[in-house]
Amino acid sequence: FFFAFLEDTMAAIYYRSMDALSDVNMNTRGDHHPRHWALQATAMAVLGMAGWAVVFMAAPGATTLFVNTQAAQVATRPSVIPVGFGSRVDLAMGAYRTAEPAQYAERSVDAPVRIMVPEMAGTASTAGAGLVWLCPIALLLTGIWYAMKRGSSSTPSLAMAAYTGRDWTVNLSTTALRASVVDTDLGKPVEVAPYAIPTRSGPLQAWAPESRTNVPGGKDYESICRMNVVAVGVTVANTPVEIREKLAVPQSEWAAAIDEMVQFPNVKEVAVLSTCNRMEIYAMTADYEEGIKDIVNWMLQHSGVTFEELEPYLFLMKNKEAVDHVLQVSAGLDSLIVGEGQILSQVKAVHEVGSGAKGFGSYLQNLFMQAIIAGKRVRSETAISTGAVSVSSAAAELAQIKLPLHSWENVNVSIIGAGKMSTLLVKHLLSKGCSKMTILNRSMPRALELQEEFPAAEMTIKLMDQLLPTIEDSDVIFVASSSPDILVFPEDVAPMAARPEHVGGVRRFFDISVPRNTARELNDLEYAAVFNVDDLKEVVEMNKDSRAKAAAEALVLLEDERSQFEGWMTALQAVPTIKQLRGKAENIRQAELEKAVSKLGIDLSPKQRGVLENLSRGIMNKMLHAPMQALRTSDDQDSQMQNITVLGRVFGLTEEDEVVAKRK
Repeated sequence: FFFAFLEDTMAAIYYRSMDALSDVNMNTRGDHHPRHWALQATAMAVLGMAGWAVVFMAAPGATTLFVNTQAAQVATRPSVIPVGFGSRVDLAMGAYRTAEPAQYAERSVDAPVRIMVPEMAGTASTAGAGLVWLCPIALLLTGIWYAMKRGSSSTPSLAMAAYTGRDWTVNLSTTALRASVVDTDLGKPVEVAPYAIPTRSGPLQAWAPESRTNVPGGKDYESICRMNVVAVGVTVANTPVEIREKLAVPQSEWAAAIDEMVQFPNVKEVAVLSTCNRMEIYAMTADYEEGIKDIVNWMLQHSGVTFEELEPYLFLMKNKEAVDHVLQVSAGLDSLIVGEGQILSQVKAVHEVGSGAKGFGSYLQNLFMQAIIAGKRVRSETAISTGAVSVSSAAAELAQIKLPLHSWENVNVSIIGAGKMSTLLVKHLLSKGCSKMTILNRSMPRALELQEEFPAAEMTIKLMDQLLPTIEDSDVIFVASSSPDILVFPEDVAPMAARPEHVGGVRRFFDISVPRNTARELNDLEYAAVFNVDDLKEVVEMNKDSRAKAAAEALVLLEDERSQFEGWMTALQAVPTIKQLRGKAENIRQAELEKAVSKLGIDLSPKQRGVLENLSRGIMNKMLHAPMQALRTSDDQDSQMQNITVLGRVFGLTEEDEVVAKRK
């Protein structure tokens, strides 16, 4: 502002000496006095310097920023900086302005000085005048605010960096800006350390995996896509919870598990589905047996169980049966409670999480998308979801069955956890007449959200530090937390008094968490009983017959959904053949065209050359039309695969034919 003040002053004196001040209309609007320019310039300069002075009084001393790089960069306290806005005639602190738009032209004055007045100078001048007035005023107010804050509070100010008489210094030596601290070239992508593939154990290496179901083989997927679709895992149907909880993979770790497994030599694509009832891995493998061994090897390394412990419970599925399995899982046909809806959301989660992992390739992406479509279709077109229950509702129903009076009246209920499972528990307990309950959770906000979601429930919210006192006051305890550890031990419950006679004197735990959060030894206590997800089979039997008919209808729909996936997979195989056929034809066309042109021995005009190009291309396209249609539109998948094979053999197609030679 100081330099702008001097510059304006010199300009004004010069124009005044030329008797051109009134003609230039220096900073006047209407009949203001010509000397107002001096008052304005002086006021702004004084305000600006006063503002800086107050700031420096509030934070005396040097203001220095050291950036710890190869060469230290130092920024000292700002000096007063002149503000430039292009040419001085455009804007000089509002001192030059024209009166009327009609005067926006080149004009002469008495002296041999010519002034170019730009368009829109009036608007720019007005805005600039307002800006340069506001800047020093804002600076002055800022300085006063800092001074007041410094005098009224000992709390360090973020803006002034708690100045205490020392230099204000920010040392960035511990941040990523100092590349020399870590021996890394920041210009290159960081490489992730490869997964250390564990060595196969002797029993696993000697194992000969075979499909363990009686489903007919179906189509030969290996001949279609040169890979096998496989499914490997364990389910609640035949695997104890002790094994399942060791194999369980939290959803937050699914992507990492996928990235690890695709580093095995025989595994090309992977998807992970891990719930309280199942732990299943779907994969595309180049070699069926070796791919199965690689997947099982990962499972052993991840879980810590031995091959001898795991092998009796494994299910192995290949191609058609693997595709049928994932479709049935999504439809709820393979669930402990047939038709339950929670599994469909879990299958959706597989697709969502997998989409962010490199190892979730196009085949599994389409397979799980088809499974999601199948799950929705079965629930909308059949009655399988009528009266269907989830694991949470089955737990609520089993708890009511176990109560001597089969009633929730005067029963003290507590729920450990406030997640999705607990939400469903509250919903089903309310439908069965249980409205009074205690919710325990690690954090208060989520528990309060649950309370707001069910205003009809009389909820008491407690944190986990009240776990044991709450259990002592409860008759029925539902455990549905996401903790990976045991929360309730026998020694915690043993000193507690027996419960009232109307609940049988027993404190009942219904643990639907996987891994379990209650110790199995609680069943050894006289006045305690523990039920886990395996015990829900009692409820399943009650609902099995009512869903058998709907399940049969669903299987018919799933046959159609599998055919859709197989059709997509077969059509995908036609793409390379189409590219090869068209590429080979194009290369032949170009070569023969060049021969014909060279034999003519004359220079063709662009028009003549275009005629020959169109002629040869038209012949090629008509010859290719029928073969292309056969590859694209065959309804019979077997016929389509046969067409692909025959065309490849007849035309001698190879991968090199996909590349079209560039014409010189």
